[in-house]
Amino acid sequence: MDPARLSTEEKLVFLSLLDDQSPAVRHALLSYFREHSAEAVDFLKETANGKNRALAWHARWFLEELKFSDPIAEFKGFIRSLNYELETGALLLSRTVFPSIDIGACCGELDAIANRCRELMAEPMTVREKCRVINRVLFHEYGFRGNYEHYTDPLNSFLQRVIERRKGIPISLSIVYLLVAHRLGIDLEPVGLPGHFVVGCYVEDAPFFIDAFEQGVFRSRDDLFTLLRLQQIEPKESDLAPTPVREVLCRCCRNLVNHYRASGDEEHAQLFADFVDEFDATYERHAQS
Repeated sequence: MDPARLSTEEKLVFLSLLDDQSPAVRHALLSYFREHSAEAVDFLKETANGKNRALAWHARWFLEELKFSDPIAEFKGFIRSLNYELETGALLLSRTVFPSIDIGACCGELDAIANRCRELMAEPMTVREKCRVINRVLFHEYGFRGNYEHYTDPLNSFLQRVIERRKGIPISLSIVYLLVAHRLGIDLEPVGLPGHFVVGCYVEDAPFFIDAFEQGVFRSRDDLFTLLRLQQIEPKESDLAPTPVREVLCRCCRNLVNHYRASGDEEHAQLFADFVDEFDATYERHAQS
């Protein structure tokens, strides 16, 4: 149903729902209006300027809500909040380009992956054994893989697109891995190496690392140091430390600056460059306070 082509009967249905105060109805209408924002704004403005004062008031309420839910403003607000949580941040980042994504469906898919992993786990199991189960489910049953063929495709950096397409780059696949592990109560950390990204486990005697871009292969400290040296990078112990969520999300934005520029999309490249600047400025303000 397209609001731009609503019949009289369909308009009456929408108008009858505008003044419904129940949270479920309001949420459903807001979701619909966000998904069809251009047409919804026209419909609501027409109603807001109509003769029915009660409906006009409710139409203005929805217009205000839609304005406050501006995805770019929401993500900037998240950056300034300093209250960084990986799943929330990754979804808000995605909404800056795909405002109509179904966040519930995205989270539900991660829940389903975690539930399948849970079916295959039988305590007692070590963290390493649990990660082998995640590897089986994520990379073999669900078919997630590194997108070698189109590495610089910007879609590789958006959480919901990675989940839909079952492919991504090291940082986005690591984020999926971490979100599944979090649902299972497994203590893993993001690790942003120079030029690569892995998942780290520090709860065993010797830390080990999971390369989500390489089908979840386990790597040791020496393995990663060798990998860095092959890239002409002299490794440091600090390279293997957990990466704060702030830097994970900022690194996603940096990647998108480069990948959008590579595709000739300067408008989106500048958008994510602005987010990088916002992260840096917020961090500096916090460090000085």
